[in-house]
Amino acid sequence: MKRLWPRSLTGRLVIIMVIGMLAAQFLTGTIWFDMRYGKAMEVPTRLVASELAMRIRLLQAAPPDQRSAILQSLNEPRFSMREIAQPTERLPALETHHAAITQMFDHVLEQQVGQPLQTRFLKAELQTDQGGKNDFLSLFRDNFPSGHFVLQVELPDRRWLQIDAQEGQAGLSMAPMTALYDYLMRIYVLRIVAIVLIALVVVRLVMQPLKKLANAAERLGENIHSPPLDVTGPVEVRQAAQAFNMMQRKLIDSIAERTRFLAAVSHDLRSPITRMKLRTEMLGDEAAREKFRKDLDEMEAMVTSTLHFVRNIDSDEQLRSVDIDTLLDSLRLDAEEIGAHVVVVGSAAPIPGYARSLRRCLQNLLENAIRYGEQARIDVIDNAENLRIVISDRGPGIPPDMLEQVMEPFMRVEGSRNPKTGGFGLGLSIARTVAQAHHGALTLRNREGGGLDAILDLPRRSHG
Repeated sequence: MKRLWPRSLTGRLVIIMVIGMLAAQFLTGTIWFDMRYGKAMEVPTRLVASELAMRIRLLQAAPPDQRSAILQSLNEPRFSMREIAQPTERLPALETHHAAITQMFDHVLEQQVGQPLQTRFLKAELQTDQGGKNDFLSLFRDNFPSGHFVLQVELPDRRWLQIDAQEGQAGLSMAPMTALYDYLMRIYVLRIVAIVLIALVVVRLVMQPLKKLANAAERLGENIHSPPLDVTGPVEVRQAAQAFNMMQRKLIDSIAERTRFLAAVSHDLRSPITRMKLRTEMLGDEAAREKFRKDLDEMEAMVTSTLHFVRNIDSDEQLRSVDIDTLLDSLRLDAEEIGAHVVVVGSAAPIPGYARSLRRCLQNLLENAIRYGEQARIDVIDNAENLRIVISDRGPGIPPDMLEQVMEPFMRVEGSRNPKTGGFGLGLSIARTVAQAHHGALTLRNREGGGLDAILDLPRRSHG
C-alpha cells in the first residue's frame, strides 16, 4: 500500500481530493437512483393511469344496474378492479421517490377523467423482468422493468374501487448498458479527470511558494550570503518568508560573531606567543629551547588553521567559471617547488564554481596525499554531467570504519597516518564543505596495495 502512496505532497493532495470526491459522489448516488427509478416508472405510471381513467369513464357511462357486471368484465390478469366498502385507514409508508410517481398518476388520471379523484396508494414499485422487486443493480441490468400498483380510488358516485395493476415499458427498452456507460463516464470518469486537472493546477499554484522556500533553503546551505526571499504572496507565505529571512540574518550574524571572536583570540594570542618565542631564544638549554619552539609553532599553526576553517565556511565568494586544467597545473607546480612528485592525467572543460574555495579544497587533498605518500597522482574524468577528480597516494591508508569520521572537524587518525606530519584535522573538513557548496561530494576509499583515493565529484549543473 505504501508503494501506491505518492512521495510528493502534490500527488498526495490530488489523491485525497479524488478520494474525497468519489466518497461524496457515492454518498449522493441516491439522487441518480431516484432519477433513474422515476424514469423507469414514468411509462408504467402513465399507462396504468390512462387505463384506469378509461375504465372509470365506461363505468360512469353504464346504467347503475349494469356497473357490477361491467366491472367484472373489465378485469384481466394484469389489471383487476374490485369494489370495496371503505378505503384503508392506515396506509403503508412509501419511499420518498414514490411521491413524484403518485403525483404524476393523479395528474394523468384527473386529465383523462375530467375531474380530480381521491386516490390512496398501497403500493407503487418497480419490478424486474422476472417479476421480482427492483434494486439498484437491476436498473442497470433489466431492459423492460415493469411497474406494480395497488391503489384505492373514489369514484364520482362516492363508491371506492381497489385496483391491482401491472404495466411494462410498452416495448421501449430502458437500455441499461447505455445508462451504465453514461453514468460511469459522465458522473465518475469525466469528473475524476476534471478534478485531477483542477487539482494539479490549483495544488501547483499553492505549492509554488513552498517550492521557493525549499530552493531558498538549499541555496542557504550552499551559500549563507544567498539573496533573501521576496516577501510577497498570501499572508502565510509572507510570514514564512519573513521568518526564513530572519533566520538567515541570525545565522550570518552568528557566524560573523564567531569569526570576530576567533580573530580577536588569534590576535590576542599572537602577542604572548611572540613574547614567549623571544624568551625561548634567551634560554641557555638548547634542548629545552627546541621543545619550546616546537610547542609555540604548533600553537600558532593551530590558531591559523582554525581561522582558515571558519573563514572558509563564511565565504561570500561569487560563482564564476573555473579553469580546472589551469588550477591543477598550478597546484602541481607549487608541489614540485617543495620537492614533491605529482602527476596529472586527463583534462576537463571549465566548470561553474567558487574559484578560491575550490583551489583550497584541491590543495588540502593534494597536501594530504603528499604528506602521507610523498608523491601523488591526479586523475581527471570529465563528461557532460559530472566532473570527477581523484587524488591518489601510496600512504598507509585509513581504517575502513573511520573513512567518514576523518572528515569531521579536528578528527585525526594517528594510528594509520604519520603522527609526526599530521595536521590539525581540518583539511578534509574544509574540502568536504567546499564539495557540498558545489552540489558535489567528497568520498575516501583505500587503494588495493596500500594508499588512499580522495574522490571529488562535481556535477555540471546550475548552482542558482
